[in-house]
Order: sequence, then structure tokens, then C-alpha cells
Amino acid sequence: MSKQKRANLTTGLMLILIGTVLLALQVFPGLGAWFKFTFTWPMIIIFIALAIFISGLLSGEPDAAIPACIVGGIGGILYLQTIGVLTWQSWAYMWTLIPGFVGVGMLIAGLLNWKRGQIGEGLESILTSAVLFTIFGSLFGDIFGHFPLKFYLPFALIALGVFMFIRALIHPVKRTTRE
Repeated sequence: MSKQKRANLTTGLMLILIGTVLLALQVFPGLGAWFKFTFTWPMIIIFIALAIFISGLLSGEPDAAIPACIVGGIGGILYLQTIGVLTWQSWAYMWTLIPGFVGVGMLIAGLLNWKRGQIGEGLESILTSAVLFTIFGSLFGDIFGHFPLKFYLPFALIALGVFMFIRALIHPVKRTTRE
């Protein structure tokens, strides 16, 4: 697929997404409470991330999605902390989302480049980030309100261990030899 075609597909997809959100806000006015934005300094970071992403698309470099997602994700966390949805102490476990932001960027870049390996690596990074977020969030914060996740942490760790053990048995690591 040519770079121009990928750029057109991505731009079209972004316009469809933005239009869908705007239409949903008109059809379901109650959703507006979820999208009530207050312009604060973290919005500048989010706009910088959008600029990185758009410039990467326009220049034919879809890998720019990776730094754009990292910057935008951190900007999103800072925004939620600034408006009071999250506390500043939440950084004790919020840092675990950064590998997930990398994974989202790799997933987007892999879809734009149509590289299956990059898509798979992005999904693995997202899964790793989710596991780390669950573990650290249950230990250092109450991430799910009144749902005490720390009581279920041992079961989650056992399930993850079983998954990794079975995965290693099914898909052995390929070794390359250098001569």
C-alpha cells in the first residue's frame, strides 16, 4: 500500500472518528458531561502530541505515532490530575501506563505500515502495561473505587504465571545462531 493511500485512509478514519463523537454528543446530550473540557496547561502537551502525530502522517512516517502516543498519554494523565479526577499521588502507579502508550503507538504504526510483527509487539506492550497497572494500582492506590483489587492480586498473578508458562510451552523462543 502506498504512503499516500495510507495517509488518506488514516485521515479519513480520523475524520470519521471525530464526526462520530460530535454526532453522539448531539444525539445523546448526557454524554456532554463526559466531554466537558477545561483548558489547562496539560492540553498544550496533548496538542503537541496531536501535532507530532499529524506531522508524521503528512510526512509519510507512521512511526511518529509512537512518540505521539507517549506524549499524549502523559498529557492525558496530567490533565486528569489537574482537573481533580486523579490525585497527584496516583503517579505511584500511573507510570505503568507508559509502556501501554508505547504499545498503542506501535499498534497504530504497525497498522499504518502493515507490519504484523509491530502490531503483535504493540499488543504485548499494552498487555504488559495493563498487568503492571493492575498490580501497582492495587498495591499503591484504590484504582477501581470500592472494589478492593488487592484481595484478587494473588489470583491475577497466578493466572498470569500460568498463561506465560503455557505460552512458553506452545510457542518456544526462536533462537538465531551467529556464525
